[in-house]
Amino acid sequence: MVKDTTSEHLRAELKSLADTLEEVLRGSSQKPKAEFDKLRSKAESALKETRTRLGDGGERLAEQTKVVAEKADEYVHDNPWTGIGISAVVGFVLGALIMRR
Repeated sequence: MVKDTTSEHLRAELKSLADTLEEVLRGSSQKPKAEFDKLRSKAESALKETRTRLGDGGERLAEQTKVVAEKADEYVHDNPWTGIGISAVVGFVLGALIMRR
């Protein structure tokens, strides 16, 4: 649920950034310098905020991946034969899928 909200918020920010940049590009030659500077400042601010959010999301994703990998490693060490069986089944299914093509 939190992930969906974060994704939606990020999409909204990216859309806002794209709209702002589009507005800057569309009217850059027709607007007075003061208005152009205002639009440029708004675009820079939106870009900076979006970069910050993307960076935070990347760090969270890396941390979640690390946690999942640690849990998988623990599981395989605690249940080695189950891990081998799961690996064999996954390998067989992937092999069958590749051979069908």
